[in-house]
Parts: sequence; structure tokens; C-alpha cells
Amino acid sequence: MALTDEQLERYARHLILRGVGVKGQKRLMSAGVLIIGAGGLGSPVALYLAAAGVGRIGIVDDDVVDLSNLQRQIIHTTADLGVPKAQSAAAAIRAINPDVEVEAICEHVDVDNIASLIESYDLVIDATDNFAAKFLINDACVLAGRPYVHAGVVGFSGQVMTVVPGEGPCYRCIFRDMPAAGEIPTCSQAGVLGAVVGVIGSLEAVEAEKLIVGVGEPLVGRLLTVDALTMTIRRVPLPTRVPDCPICGEHPTITTLDPQRYVQPACAVASH
Repeated sequence: MALTDEQLERYARHLILRGVGVKGQKRLMSAGVLIIGAGGLGSPVALYLAAAGVGRIGIVDDDVVDLSNLQRQIIHTTADLGVPKAQSAAAAIRAINPDVEVEAICEHVDVDNIASLIESYDLVIDATDNFAAKFLINDACVLAGRPYVHAGVVGFSGQVMTVVPGEGPCYRCIFRDMPAAGEIPTCSQAGVLGAVVGVIGSLEAVEAEKLIVGVGEPLVGRLLTVDALTMTIRRVPLPTRVPDCPICGEHPTITTLDPQRYVQPACAVASH
């Protein structure tokens, strides 16, 4: 396909960028990305992928915009209060780039729908804020052979890693079991600096664009950690293979998506 005059102008900085160019831009325009979560992480991911010209973006979220979201969820505005987040995000994407085909999915992601949600997309973005969803996304993507980008944020810190099934470790290789409820504080419990979420979400967008274009070194087998308080950024090497991983190891025990597997265990109460 030939780029139109408007596209040549819109994507001019990509077209002159070594490693992207016309070929890379066409790959972006032909790609489909599913973003699970339209909150703090999903906001910069959706905005940057739309601006980059990703041809089809699906955005999944069953929540509505709340006033407390606006401190960090920059894809939404005060005028969107009470609007389903997936619809608000889709409207913002269309406003940035009308060429992008957007699918707003106002659903809760669970074992019943995740396989059908990811099957028509090339790449998945984990922009969720709870462990149950993160383990579910990992397992569904590994079973489907679908690459995805993971991120997590709390307080002043965040992390990013990319999972390409068959080419490197998955989330369960590194974080084997889901922590008990309350064991690790969430953003709603510990707070989060809004700009840190923007940084981590933007890094997810960078990883997605690199994977689509086929340029650079994605964070496969590496965990990037960011401590914004000290501005310390580390790239932690991960094991190449984890033979006893329950889903991608030599003898996997997870072969289907069992709903009970994605219920966060209760935290044991200590006696005094």
C-alpha cells in the first residue's frame, strides 16, 4: 500500500528514522494491538500507539472514569466522568488519529473471554493493576503463542518486561505464584506518582513499536526496573529457560485456563 500525502506528513519523523522508515511504518499500520486496561498504564500506551499509526487498537476495560483517576489516567478528562473508560479512551484515540480502527470493549477480562479477545490481535499489552489479571494474561498469551508486554507500578517504582512465547521466560517463570491479598500493596493502598505511571506506560509503547517494526532489542529475558525517587534504572537479566515453569517449562501443568487459578489467595492472619 502506498502512503497518502497526509500520512507522509503525519508520520514524517518515522519515515526518516533509521530502523523504521516506510517499511516499518507500514508494519505499524498493518498491526493490531490489544490493550487490557484503560487506566494509568493504558493511557500513554493507547495515545502513543494511536499517534504512531498502529492500524487497529482494541482497548478493554469494564470500569467508568472516576475523579480520582484523573491524577494519572491522562487519556480521560473531567468531561468523561461516569463514561466507560474503554469508550472514553476510544474517543481520544480517534481524535488523535482518525486512521486508526478502534474497538472499545467494555468487559471484564476473565477466563471465559480472554482467548477470544486476544486471538485477532498481533500483540497484547498488560496495562492492568492486579495480580489475578496479570497471571491470566500471561497464561492466555503463552497458551496462544501471543507476545505481550507486561508492566507494573506502585509508589515511585515500576517495571517492564516483554514475553515472546518460545523465545524467553514468561511472567510465571519469574513470579511463580500469585501473592496473597494484601501481601504486596496496590496503588489504591500505597499510592502512586502519576508521572511514574506515564513513564512506565510509555516504555510499554516503545516495546510494542519495536516488536511490530522488528527493530532493536526488546526486553525478552530482561526485566527493566525504574526507581523514580533515585532515578535508578536497571535492566535485570532473567533466566533463558526455566525448565520447571508450570506453563512453558518442559512438563507444563497448566494447559487450560481454570477460573480457580486466578483467584488471589487470602492473606494468612498472624496470631498475637
